[in-house]
Amino acid sequence: MPKSTRFLLIVSLLLVVLTSVVLYYSSALFLQLFIAFALAYILNPAVVFFEHRGLGRLPSILLVFCVALLLGGGFTIFLIVSLTEEFSRMQVNLPAYIPHLYDITPPAIKGYLGVETPDRLVLRLNELFEQARTAAPGLLKPLLQFIRETLTSTVGVVVTLLGYLIVPVYLFYLLFDLPRLKRFVESFVPVRFRPAYGAKLAEIDGVLSGFVRGQLSVCGILAILYSTGLYVIGIDLAIAIGTLAGIAFIIPYVGTLVGITLSVVMALLKYNDIMHPLLCLGWIGLVQLLEGTILTPKIVGNTVGLHPLVAIVSLLIGGQLFGIIGMLLAVPVTAVLQVFLRSLSEYYRMSDFYRGE
Repeated sequence: MPKSTRFLLIVSLLLVVLTSVVLYYSSALFLQLFIAFALAYILNPAVVFFEHRGLGRLPSILLVFCVALLLGGGFTIFLIVSLTEEFSRMQVNLPAYIPHLYDITPPAIKGYLGVETPDRLVLRLNELFEQARTAAPGLLKPLLQFIRETLTSTVGVVVTLLGYLIVPVYLFYLLFDLPRLKRFVESFVPVRFRPAYGAKLAEIDGVLSGFVRGQLSVCGILAILYSTGLYVIGIDLAIAIGTLAGIAFIIPYVGTLVGITLSVVMALLKYNDIMHPLLCLGWIGLVQLLEGTILTPKIVGNTVGLHPLVAIVSLLIGGQLFGIIGMLLAVPVTAVLQVFLRSLSEYYRMSDFYRGE
């Protein structure tokens, strides 16, 4: 191996190690930059669209920012108004939940808690609420003291909070300099490898864009369908449950479990029958069938191409290693790794060892 190549490999390895150490001890900053990168990746096609229509890069970014703020603000206002009405309606129906909750509670739990009658259950719940209310200040005092000491003893927390507030600034500069950043990275690739680099980068971009933008679109549609169906069935907090289940579907299969669990529990508490939980299960199952046969194939397409078993295993591994962030990144990271494994497989099948030459 030439000395120059050996030197470059050693320097690259040292840079990777140094970057890993910095990211490990600056996890909060890494998360902020990751959020900004993810938003830039999602919004960049819209910026490019307006830029190709004759607007400059800067006016296109400002226009996309304004549209995103309007849509986000409108959705937030709608969600707040809807949730306020739903919680008010739930508060009115709350006294009727007590008998239903008593009926579905197993006898062993009733005996353990000492709630042999519905009236005792009401008293027990009132005691628990009162204990929680009186214990809250005592629990908050140590927390507030810890926060006060932390803020006065270190600047790190202040910097972290400030970092989340300036995520839009990160996002703006990333969107503005994204073409320059791509050219800068490509300038380090040897000229003889640039065609292969460009082809592989385009393949990875197709996989990521197919998953990220497609999955977000599917999540929005599922939130609308879940909320509409549960509202028609008559479930309290239908919009809250449907929206939460739709958002949680960004982690595959998690949104379905959230929707089933919460809707069935609310149906049992309100109606205390078998028909309404079955209606909830039937509606969520129908929506999942629609998602698997129409929504995901049409919107996400086959760009990701992960077997369901591989997706589930990657979710479990990601959650085990890195928690929620790991579950969020598990499927797209596995899909990108699949691109390289596919290339490695093609290289192996073309090798002299495989062909026996």
